[in-house]
Amino acid sequence: MPQPSAPLQWTFSQILGQPTPSDHLQDDDTITSIEFEKRGDYLAIGDRGGRVVIFERDDRNNTSNQQHSRKVLEQLDSAPARHPKFRFKSEFQSHEPEFDYLKSLEIEQRIKKVRWCHTQNGLLFILSANDKTIKLWKIKEHKAKKVKEVAHLPFVSSENIFLAERSFMSGQETLSSANGYHLEWTESITQSMSLSQDINTKIAGIDSTLHKKCQKVYAHAHSFNINSISNNSDCETFISADDLRINLWNFEASDQCFNIIDMKPSNMEDLTEVITSAEFHPLHCNLLAYSSSRGFIRLSDLRQAAICDHSARIFHDGASNGMKSFFEEIIASISDIKFLNDGQHLISRDFMNMKLWDMRMDSSPIAVFKIHEHLRPRLHELYNDDYIFDKFDSCFSGDGLHFATGSYSNLLRTFSLGSGTEEGIKLDVTGNLDSSKKPLHQAAPKVRRSSLSNLTRGFYQHGHDSEEISCNFKSRLLHVAWHPTSNIVACAAEGSLLLYNA
Repeated sequence: MPQPSAPLQWTFSQILGQPTPSDHLQDDDTITSIEFEKRGDYLAIGDRGGRVVIFERDDRNNTSNQQHSRKVLEQLDSAPARHPKFRFKSEFQSHEPEFDYLKSLEIEQRIKKVRWCHTQNGLLFILSANDKTIKLWKIKEHKAKKVKEVAHLPFVSSENIFLAERSFMSGQETLSSANGYHLEWTESITQSMSLSQDINTKIAGIDSTLHKKCQKVYAHAHSFNINSISNNSDCETFISADDLRINLWNFEASDQCFNIIDMKPSNMEDLTEVITSAEFHPLHCNLLAYSSSRGFIRLSDLRQAAICDHSARIFHDGASNGMKSFFEEIIASISDIKFLNDGQHLISRDFMNMKLWDMRMDSSPIAVFKIHEHLRPRLHELYNDDYIFDKFDSCFSGDGLHFATGSYSNLLRTFSLGSGTEEGIKLDVTGNLDSSKKPLHQAAPKVRRSSLSNLTRGFYQHGHDSEEISCNFKSRLLHVAWHPTSNIVACAAEGSLLLYNA
């Protein structure tokens, strides 16, 4: 079991994609997926408009093209490590809207998932998926030299020099040459020409751009909407999951896949649950886990059978057994599962809680982090407005001791294992979202300032306070991601990406 850890002290880092006051937020600009590259040097997001936007870490390269003395370089090396800063790098259209004429169904261009692929040679590949189609993109960095443009003499070739001289001297070539005028004039022009060429080739710096190319298109394999994709640790295969089936793909073969999980009953009226999320084990390429709408997590072994419907193990919270009400069956649905890096633990997110599981203990989770317990009396209202079906992401730190997820009213919820509280820490993203146009040293509006200062000192709010009354269900923080090597969390608030560090 992971060792207990003290709560992290969070501060606002930066905001990316903040619209100007005159810009109206378009529905296509809403962020629908976030993913850090495994080294943490790149950050990719997908939006409802079918676009993939890539941000690059730039705090490492601020002084790469500058010349400093040895003393300055030593000071830079001895300076404390800063949290990563990211800047816009590239954007491309991944998916376009389509229409399925056989089913008379419109396929949106919205990006459901983006996943960076594991590569051995340092190249960057990324998977992007909408409801039906998955694409593999090759991202290659191209560096070009930038040349300074300065005023200079026009370039004159050596032949033109002598032709111009003969025309200018007009018959006095012998006398001029004897007096030395010809040689002196030619040498001055030659020196000017050489100097001009030297200036032209002076390098001002190096500019790098990302070239995108669609390598493969994996289509026509899902009858239902795709909800998750996951890369295998063998760097050769990946899975895609929809409501009833999970398919196994090889990166090199886009025209065929293998169906490894099939939950579709012979009679659809007998359908009792659907697949909500699927994830490969980070260390063992033969293991994968998938969750269901009934709150079950199934661990399957690909070595047992071609179709892994009979799971190796089933993880279910024993405390939730017994008679369930109508709403309790809905909120039991798991929206997201993720393996921790050690491969021994797994986190799951349902509507009410985030749970930490030990893979050696399937009867109950080892930790439960409460998120929406204060909303239990309002489940009927949430059901009528369809908010009860919202799917929230979850993420964890590289050491597996801290966890984060989103909530309503644009709240970011962070938890630390063994911190002594199940409610964790709440960070109000709205304050930084509204005040991001101001200098970063200014705090959030006054109505938020006291709560934010308390949060950064490690205090937390209880569910029965003003949040229960003023909860804004339309402002949802659905998508979050944790940097693989630093304590920095990225969260999506509508069309803006906010980063917090600790």
